[in-house]
Amino acid sequence: MKKMKILKDVISLKFKTTASNGVLLHGEGQQGDYISLELKRSKLLLMINLGSNQYGSILGHTSVTSGSLLDDDHWHSVIIERYRRNVNFTLDRHTQHFRTNGEFDHLDLDYEISFGGMPFSAKPSSGGRENFVGCMEGITYNGDNVTNLVKRKKIDTSSFRNLTFSCSETQSFPLFFNATSFLRLPGLLDSDTLSVSLSFRTWNPSGLLLYTALADGVVEVGLTEGKVTVYINVTQKKNTRIDISSGSGLNDGQWHNVYLHALENCAMLTIDGDEASTVRTVIPIQIRTGGQYYFGGYFLRTNTPPAQRSFQGCMQLIHVDDQLADLVAVEQGNMGTFENVSLDMCAIIDRCVPNHCEHRGRCSQTWDSFSCSCNGTGYTGATCHTSVYEQSCEEYKHLGKTSGTYWIDPDGSGPVGPFKVNCNMTEDKVWTTVRNNLSPQTSVTGSDLEGKAVLQLNYNMSTEQVTAITGSAEYCEQHVAYACRMSRLLNKPEGSPFTWWVGRANEKHFYWGGSGPGIQKCACGIERNCTDPKYYCNCDADQTRWREDAGLLVYKDHLPVSQVVVGDTNRAGSEAKLTVGPLRCQGDGNYWNAASFNTPASYLHFPTFQGETSADISFYFKTSSSYGVFLENLGNADFIRLELKAATVVSFSFDVGNGLVELSVMSSTPLNDDQWHRVVAERNVKEAVLQLDGHYKEVRPAPTQGHTRLELYSQLYVGASGGQRGFLGCIRALKMNGVTLDLEERAKVTPGVKPGCSGHCTSYGQHCRNGGKCMEKYNGYSCDCTLTAYDGPFCTEDVGGYFESGTLVRYDFLPERGLPAIRDVKSLSPLLPTEGNLTQEELVFSFSTSNAPSILVYISSRTQDYLAVVLRHNGTLQIRYSLGGLREPFTIDLDQRNMANGQPHHINISRQERNIRLQLDHYPPVSYTLPDDSDTQFNLVKTIFLGKVFETGQIDPVLIEKYNTPGFVGCLSRVHFNNIAPLKAALRSGIVAPVTTQGILVESNCGASPFTISPMAAANDPWHMDSAGAVFPFNEERVSRDGVDQNSAVIGGIIAVVIFTILCTLVFLIRHMFRHKGSYHTNEAKGAESADCADAAIIVNDPAFTETIDESKKEWFI
Repeated sequence: MKKMKILKDVISLKFKTTASNGVLLHGEGQQGDYISLELKRSKLLLMINLGSNQYGSILGHTSVTSGSLLDDDHWHSVIIERYRRNVNFTLDRHTQHFRTNGEFDHLDLDYEISFGGMPFSAKPSSGGRENFVGCMEGITYNGDNVTNLVKRKKIDTSSFRNLTFSCSETQSFPLFFNATSFLRLPGLLDSDTLSVSLSFRTWNPSGLLLYTALADGVVEVGLTEGKVTVYINVTQKKNTRIDISSGSGLNDGQWHNVYLHALENCAMLTIDGDEASTVRTVIPIQIRTGGQYYFGGYFLRTNTPPAQRSFQGCMQLIHVDDQLADLVAVEQGNMGTFENVSLDMCAIIDRCVPNHCEHRGRCSQTWDSFSCSCNGTGYTGATCHTSVYEQSCEEYKHLGKTSGTYWIDPDGSGPVGPFKVNCNMTEDKVWTTVRNNLSPQTSVTGSDLEGKAVLQLNYNMSTEQVTAITGSAEYCEQHVAYACRMSRLLNKPEGSPFTWWVGRANEKHFYWGGSGPGIQKCACGIERNCTDPKYYCNCDADQTRWREDAGLLVYKDHLPVSQVVVGDTNRAGSEAKLTVGPLRCQGDGNYWNAASFNTPASYLHFPTFQGETSADISFYFKTSSSYGVFLENLGNADFIRLELKAATVVSFSFDVGNGLVELSVMSSTPLNDDQWHRVVAERNVKEAVLQLDGHYKEVRPAPTQGHTRLELYSQLYVGASGGQRGFLGCIRALKMNGVTLDLEERAKVTPGVKPGCSGHCTSYGQHCRNGGKCMEKYNGYSCDCTLTAYDGPFCTEDVGGYFESGTLVRYDFLPERGLPAIRDVKSLSPLLPTEGNLTQEELVFSFSTSNAPSILVYISSRTQDYLAVVLRHNGTLQIRYSLGGLREPFTIDLDQRNMANGQPHHINISRQERNIRLQLDHYPPVSYTLPDDSDTQFNLVKTIFLGKVFETGQIDPVLIEKYNTPGFVGCLSRVHFNNIAPLKAALRSGIVAPVTTQGILVESNCGASPFTISPMAAANDPWHMDSAGAVFPFNEERVSRDGVDQNSAVIGGIIAVVIFTILCTLVFLIRHMFRHKGSYHTNEAKGAESADCADAAIIVNDPAFTETIDESKKEWFI
């Protein structure tokens, strides 16, 4: 043929063969184009290359595999249709559609295209050069009937060898063996040479191929773990045994030849005619054949284990004593016998084609079934369908994880693979961060031939993965900065921009950070504060001084930035520096996408669910009803349904044509408790799985035979349809095969269904730790940590400070008479504590120090009552209570340990009238009792001091003389007195409270380890104090709903007068000390206990406290 430059191709042919390899057609061009169709390991491989670019960065090679076990000596039809880069590849009416790699559309072929092999001068594209051995017919190429042209000698065939125009039948045909089959063939009797060969194919790793009894011994040939093994046992004067093996992986479904030759003192085993791998053994034996050979199985006494005494597979070309067995004579009953053997057929099935192992799972099979190896894929399950990673940082947050690097898989079982992101969980909404490879302040000078400098940004993920993040996020941003010196940015709005950036859809954008789509301005142009008011960007002023335009890009459909084209750096003296920050996205709209079903007849409908061979469904639900259909999709006979069948039972039922299959899981607790519960259902060709709340699970294997495709036609109904019992309650985060169904949008236009769901705190309120209050939100919840000593999204992050010598924190309680005036200050909290009389209180804090003595905490009153926690000179701890009635304070001395050892320690002191409960670190709590003469009321609590006491009036002289100088040096954290967090108030600028600080106070969590003591339940804790307990009177009835009192008053002056009056009127009486030493004998705990479990229906265990400073930044590999 002459040189061809082809835009469209149509090639068709039919073939049949018993060879597993061979080239069917091949054509190539001098510029590297080629097309090749070949058999490779009994599969059809099409390779095509329309050309690669000259730099090799874009490769045009494309390969597609189709079919399996095509060496079955049956006719197979092939059609290849190509138009430009679009190809239809059809084998036996099964069509694959694909698009070739590269940038070119034409197939440039030179001189010729060959069928049945390739010229010696050709370059094999896959390494295979074997000619095709078999029959072809109906060969057409772009309208030319090649078969007819060859027959009419219109094509020169002088170079063809062994070419005939008839298709001869093979002399031998295959035999098919099942688990109960065997074939008996006669051989020479009492021969001193044993010579047997056969070809077999199977998927089973083990099985008996041949058994024959010798005059004095036996010979067995079998498969063991994919290797051919030979066992010869000759019993003459003594037992003589030979075990030899060869080959590996021979259970791959391909034809393999076995040749065994044994004679006196020698045995030889050859696999697939490879003489180099022949195994020989020399041992003193004498062979005397018995004359009968059993193939495929023998059910009398053999050395082979009973489970391996049968062979499932095919055999052909059986030779006994170097003579081909006449299987026609066997079939006619003239020679040998057989049982349950199918003649002239090989009913082997490749269960891995098509490959049901998803996400690059590796398929392996036996005769009856297949299995998938999911190692290294990031997926799990019978078909590697289910992702092992969570779908967003939001989900990791609700599993109790802290900030760090995580693998996420936004579409779950969908085609988008998992990837790494950084999750920042320090705020109410989680930030997901994806970084790029552009260094900050990248210098840009010069340009290409077109006067542009192109900067390409690469992220550690594909475009589809980025789209998955931004698509589900509620908000995304990316910071961009352009520092310039004589380098213009956007020009005037009416002018052509010098610089632009390319976003996610490969579109150019002519706005900069701080502006929006369609507005050719920078942030200063929006805010009207540019360097030159005639321009809308600082850099457009074209000044010789360095200027900058920076801001956030927030239109998430355009993000992330993939390329920046800088166009004004080719002038003398012009220079620019570009910074493109990471893509940051917040929130997960899919996780909270919910709908409320208010009537039994209400439902949402969606397009038909497409899950023919593999389907997964997951969602959360909450209800107070004991039944209801979650979702349903119907076909002519097939269907799929998920429903709540009873208060404790969830059901998953379907029919794919094999009859009704129903899986049910039963919960040990009622599901109609108005709490969130999670349902995960999966159905594939291997099994069906139903899981409830991550604990209750049922697995049902699929039948080995029968229908596998789920064919649905109706719309998908979420709720109820067709008279079914409707679901009443909420459903959220409904995903089907990795796709989130937008329940909220559909609910907006559907009667009886409302978007969103309330009551998240009923299920997730336990995540707000350490007294944090759960706050309901439309699409979730948040934790209010205002009245706790902690911060963070779950109120688990320590708030602490490092005290230098002389540093103190003072927190004053407000007198009742000054409260109305102070409440007029709008920035003050409406819950400011006032002076009060206490009969119970709780003080909790952590500390670490290496210095003693010092005062850790001192709580004073307007009377002589006080509570103090001090470190004595030897580093031991002392608690001092003075409530009146005693000549000296009541003291508790902990003499056993030096607490000034630089390690973090945690203290919890609770009092209820006379009873005091003290817990130190992980030691068991110890109880103490105030003397009968002691008062039980802590009168007019006035001030909390941390680190040092600076007070006028009479103070216990022992405190001042022994412990107050030079002051505490070290760290305090988690300081909490009833509902007051004085240290947090001092460190947080956003909290306005009557707190003052002297000296240098640096924020730190003091390296305090997570507090893992399980908190007592309120019913069991005698010292538990809730909002209704004897805490400081907050006078909440005086606070208006907006937090501002209705009475007007003077602001700052009144505060100063009140505080000054309090300080000047303090009077303390000094009493002689009465020492009462308490004992504190404990055994150290052997290990920290886990904190309380979160709702088992939703969340796994979550620690009650955060990590230390060093431990808080971890990477998690899931």
